[in-house]
This record gives sequence, structure tokens and C-alpha cells, in this order.
Amino acid sequence: MLTTQYVPGAPNWLDLGATDIDAAVAFYGGVFGWTFRSAGPDAGGYGFFQLDGKTVAGAGPLTEEGATPAWTVHFHSPDVDALAKTVEQAGGTVRFGPCDVFTAGRLAGFTDPAGAEFAVWQPGDVPGMEVVGASNAVCWTELYTTDPAAAKNFYRTVLGWETADNAMGENLVYTVASPAGTDPNGDAGHAGITQLPPENLAAGSTSEWHPYFAVEDCDATAAASTERGATALVPPVDAEGIGRLAMLRDPFGAPYALLTPSPR
Repeated sequence: MLTTQYVPGAPNWLDLGATDIDAAVAFYGGVFGWTFRSAGPDAGGYGFFQLDGKTVAGAGPLTEEGATPAWTVHFHSPDVDALAKTVEQAGGTVRFGPCDVFTAGRLAGFTDPAGAEFAVWQPGDVPGMEVVGASNAVCWTELYTTDPAAAKNFYRTVLGWETADNAMGENLVYTVASPAGTDPNGDAGHAGITQLPPENLAAGSTSEWHPYFAVEDCDATAAASTERGATALVPPVDAEGIGRLAMLRDPFGAPYALLTPSPR
């Protein structure tokens, strides 16, 4: 369960790297009702998706060479510089940073040993997203990976996560992660880790993180997405004990998921 009471290791920021910010703003505004506020003339086109005046995510132009449109999940760190060293020692790589973002906080981007990109945010003036877990805001994060065992070891080492494995059918294990000292299968769970299916691997998929956005009606929001140019990767489907979910790729290539949670 995501919360704005950010602790080390928990997701505290999310942003979209896009080739066309205006087009991305139009798409996500149409799907989720978000508005966009620029971070100012010195921010290089970066700004904030907002819901009722509160920030739900960031967005900006792609800046890394060879980068493609994607959502990047950021995790809280009290010391980005120390974490960067731990990431390298654990077999990951530093893509950029650590660097200060004005007085908002300190940022670094990493790639885990299986190739999934993520980032960390050390809060300054900006603790993180102002809305999570609500309708049309991020409610879960998920890693599809080529090596779940290595991923669990890596994120436990660099972010201190607790993990718990859960059987999902005959051949699938879904690992739930939570911050250090908490119960992954309780309310503190914030991320899932699962094996990339063989058909995805055969199609050329690689390890990646993606966000889930909570919505009131998964089918309607999925339809609104595809009507605006998104591609349905997994059409709306019921997941027992979880809710109704769908996975999509936005018109620019960034994957994301929708979830209408089951009543609690």
C-alpha cells in the first residue's frame, strides 16, 4: 500500500520521460483528468502532472542518449551518494547522478543487474508525490524481470526491502516487497516482483518497472486509453483478491497498468 508517509526504500516519486510533452499531457489529461504545471523556465521542460492541484507525478523530455519513453519509479533514500556506491557493489550501474535538483532534493538513476531502470530521490524541499493510492493516482509498482531471485537479492541489499513470495497459480511466484522492518504481505507492501513470461521474452521484452494507477472503472479507463492511441498489452481481467486490472502501452511507448481494487 503506497502512502505519502515516505520512509527509506518506499516509492516516493514517479515521472514520465517523453518525446513530446504536449502530446503526453493531452493523452494523460484525457485518460486520468490530470493537468500539467511547468516547473519553470530553468527546468528544461520538466513539470508536474496534477490532480485537483496536487502532484501525482512528474514529466519531462528525454535527456539520456538512447532513452525511450518510459515511466520511472523513484525510491526514497536518505543518502543518494552512499546508495550509488552500494548499487555498484551489488552489481547494478549508475546511469546518472547523484545530483541536486535545485533545493527540491537529490537524485540519481540506476539500472539493476537484470537491466531494469529505476531512480532514487533524497528529499529536500519536496518529500515526494502529494497524492498516492487514490483514484487516478499511482497505487502500486511492479517489476517484470528476467531474474527474480537476483532482483530480490539486489533490492534487499540496496534498499533494505523485506520480501515475501506468494504462489500465483501452478508455476508463477509473485514476490511482494516492503520497507525494512515491515510485513510485505501487510499494508506496508509497495511493490511486486515477477518473472517475465516466456512469450514476453520471445517478443523481445526486457526487465522493467512500471506503475499501476488506481481507477474507478478499469474497463472504461482502458477503453479511454486505447481510444486515445494506447495499446492494450493485457486487456481488463479479474485478479482474485486484488481487483480488475489492465496493462497498456501509451501512444509513445511507455508501459503502465490500471487497477480497480477489490473492496476491502
